[in-house]
Amino acid sequence: MTEPLDASVSPRFAQVATFGRLPLQRDLGNAAAVFLGIPWDDATSYRSGAREGPSAIRTASRLVRPYNMFADVYPFRVLDLVDYGDIDPVPGYTEDTFQRIQGGLEPLFRASVVPFVAGGDHSITLPILRAYRAARSEGVSLLHFDAHFDTWESYWGTKRYTHGTWVKRAYEEGLIRKGGVFQVGIRSSLYSREDVTANGAVVDRTFTTEDVDSEGYKPLMDRILRSVADSPVYVSVDIDVLDPAYAPGTGTPESGGLTSREMIHFVRELHRANLVGFDLVEVAPQYDHTGQVTALAASNLLYEGMCALARRRKPKAKG
Repeated sequence: MTEPLDASVSPRFAQVATFGRLPLQRDLGNAAAVFLGIPWDDATSYRSGAREGPSAIRTASRLVRPYNMFADVYPFRVLDLVDYGDIDPVPGYTEDTFQRIQGGLEPLFRASVVPFVAGGDHSITLPILRAYRAARSEGVSLLHFDAHFDTWESYWGTKRYTHGTWVKRAYEEGLIRKGGVFQVGIRSSLYSREDVTANGAVVDRTFTTEDVDSEGYKPLMDRILRSVADSPVYVSVDIDVLDPAYAPGTGTPESGGLTSREMIHFVRELHRANLVGFDLVEVAPQYDHTGQVTALAASNLLYEGMCALARRRKPKAKG
């Protein structure tokens, strides 16, 4: 059973930064889930910097503690979590990097280990979904938290693999289930009215920030989770789903987003889902003028995702 470093023995500011101060190892042992980083941002279209995200998230996660009273769970114990390290990208070469990501994730999915991935830009989700399909011979239902559709055809007429096209590519490749694709937090301006139509051809239901305001997180998640039933669910969180007040350190910030508290509530509901993977992307810490607030939000959302999985899997009390 894995345990983080004891803060009463080793101060939180000491030792090498791993997620939650967990052991850094590639030996899965009995691990049911792992944290891993993908420091890649060559597929961005505006501000780069998300390659620094995994490192910043690990540092911010020093404050994560072993017990979550809201889920009543010790997630690291239940899941035997480890920090699996990073997948090394190939700077300047998107498709080579995608091959490395897919090759790195396939063994985890074959072993039914749930990866909690810190990006990196949002293009990394495409090869992760390819890895799941290759390992498990099925697609996933997708729950996508973001300010943007990410269903554009291409950028600058030629670039088909970017952080804004991955949902479209995943749909075309059969990696996500038709009728099982949901977006939450959408609010960005668009290039044309046709963008809405094109997104609707891929996404089963898009919930904007106005929908969140009018419906609330619980009824909205009820609707989504009823639709996906017990199908495998992959969750992808772009940190820009949060308002820049809560996450200034990102490449394409959009005003009017969710609060960090609202997003935590969404993630906590995932204990009701058959969660097979979770990523959090687009943390670019050099734009975080407050110091660490974006990475702190990101590390807590990843932790809450781990807690949701652990809550679903922990042994039931007897009697």
